[in-house]
Amino acid sequence: MTAAVMAGPVRVVLVDDHEIVIEGLKAMLGPFNSRVRVVGSAVGVENALSVVAGLKPDIVLCDVRMQRASGLDLCRSIRERDPDRKVILLSVYDDEQYLFQALRVGASGYLLKGITSDELVRQLEYVRDGSTAIDSSLAARAVDTAARLQSDEFWPGARQGLTQRESEILSLIVNGLSNRGIANKLVIGDETVKSHLRSIYRKLGVSDRTSAAATALREGIYR
Repeated sequence: MTAAVMAGPVRVVLVDDHEIVIEGLKAMLGPFNSRVRVVGSAVGVENALSVVAGLKPDIVLCDVRMQRASGLDLCRSIRERDPDRKVILLSVYDDEQYLFQALRVGASGYLLKGITSDELVRQLEYVRDGSTAIDSSLAARAVDTAARLQSDEFWPGARQGLTQRESEILSLIVNGLSNRGIANKLVIGDETVKSHLRSIYRKLGVSDRTSAAATALREGIYR
């Protein structure tokens, strides 16, 4: 009898801001009820902390990006309240910088939404038993990125967890461009600019573009 079987099914709470995604995950995991059991769910982050505190699951499986808050922030809050609670972030973003951000806030895994049900169950069991789950398509790139960061062979802002596009937008903020100016310069939509700005603010620990520009100059990200 294996350790996973002896321990019983992995108890999971699902968090996403779309109920249809939660129902889809339940359907994926349903045939594996002897190995994984969904014990609860929360639509959005507002009630997630109370659901997790009440159910005390082995693992919280949540989306990285949600409409009103970030799965990264939720992960940090869960870990601050209960350092032993494990969180796996599920994302459509095939970007190693998001992986690094996830690990920094204490996540036990970062998996892409294209994962198969068999593999998701295996990764949930691995994390419950003490391993870290990293999507295989990201693992090799993450090692290369870490090595380049260590030798300073990367874009400005990479050490702060900014993606290349976020770094590009931050440089335009420093140069005084408005949201519309940034959108026109990069040929992207206004809402896309706003989404990137929210991510930049979160990663730099600021709340507005003036503070972001000041932080960029103070930290030597841009001169």
